[in-house]
Amino acid sequence: MDRKIEFYQNKVDFEMDPSDLFTALEKGKDVVPLDARQSFGFEREHIPGAINIPHRTMDETSTRHLDRTKLYVCYCDGIGCNASTKGALNMTKLGFKVKELIGGIEWWKFDGYATEGTENSNGISIKCSC
Repeated sequence: MDRKIEFYQNKVDFEMDPSDLFTALEKGKDVVPLDARQSFGFEREHIPGAINIPHRTMDETSTRHLDRTKLYVCYCDGIGCNASTKGALNMTKLGFKVKELIGGIEWWKFDGYATEGTENSNGISIKCSC
């Protein structure tokens, strides 16, 4: 395969943007937003439907309750934070299907999507088609 094609295919295989995540959630796809930040960040604000497992605590015990058939989309604050990358690496090592959210929660909000938490932001809410 051409190196350039392989490069871009890998980006699509391993990353997801906020619009794609929003659409997947709205359509009821087997996708779970996974906030890899510390719990205080999650409590302050997170993507609706997200779970919180800080990347530093990801191991067989902290993830044993998770459904291995789902796709986990790891995110953190944004481009100045690498918790999502560390979380995606940890989850991949544990055998989960994983993608990383481009831009984290900041780009989620920048694209106009709502958040939940003590400092939630208004925006476009997910309308589940379940």
